[in-house]
Amino acid sequence: MLITDEGGADGGAEPDGWPDIPGDTAITIKIREADPLVRAGFPAHVTVLYPFLHQSRMNDRVHRELSRLFARHPSFALNFAEFGRYPGVLYLDPQPHGPVKALTADLTRRWPDLVPYRGIFGTGLDPHLTIAHHEGPATQDAAYDALQAELTPLLPLRCHVDAVELIAWDGEHWQSRAEYPLGGVDRPSDRGGRDSARPSARSAVRPGVTGQPEPGEGPRLTPGHGSGLRRQERIAER
Repeated sequence: MLITDEGGADGGAEPDGWPDIPGDTAITIKIREADPLVRAGFPAHVTVLYPFLHQSRMNDRVHRELSRLFARHPSFALNFAEFGRYPGVLYLDPQPHGPVKALTADLTRRWPDLVPYRGIFGTGLDPHLTIAHHEGPATQDAAYDALQAELTPLLPLRCHVDAVELIAWDGEHWQSRAEYPLGGVDRPSDRGGRDSARPSARSAVRPGVTGQPEPGEGPRLTPGHGSGLRRQERIAER
């Protein structure tokens, strides 16, 4: 999926048959350190699983399960030192892949009906962080060679990952819903305990879903500032 700065997206199915369905959700990792490098018009991120459960299936029990599942995974660092390419796409390769793939594997083990990218890429794509996706086959080599030369002096980047984010498609925008802390000793911003999702700093307004969880209750998500996702990207963002 492709995250934009406060951007929107056209509704309905894509002409290539890859629709974002209202109520779709996804699990992603924000990589704020890489935001200055991205030329595709959306915040830097690595996708853990798209699509996740439809929003109609999300409830307090699922949020608690997600909180516990992610708390079993230690926080980790990702290093971004090398570029890679898909057709029309320039991306950074997050190393190691192992921690991200372990998150994906745990999610699909718990919810085996979930198929990454709806099976379009077989078992899925390797973790990646999209930098640009605006060039076609005839122009991408020259354009991305130049962009790589411009950005290479800014590498390597080392980014600490201590949470994952749940986002949801409302038919017009992708909206941030919650952050789930990973396990580990150093989690200063995790105030909700292992069974509580952390309200996202960019969570969207969702009527009737506000406030903090009561003891023993699943997480409630606090309304805030939403981020949109454009749906023009195919391989890069997902």
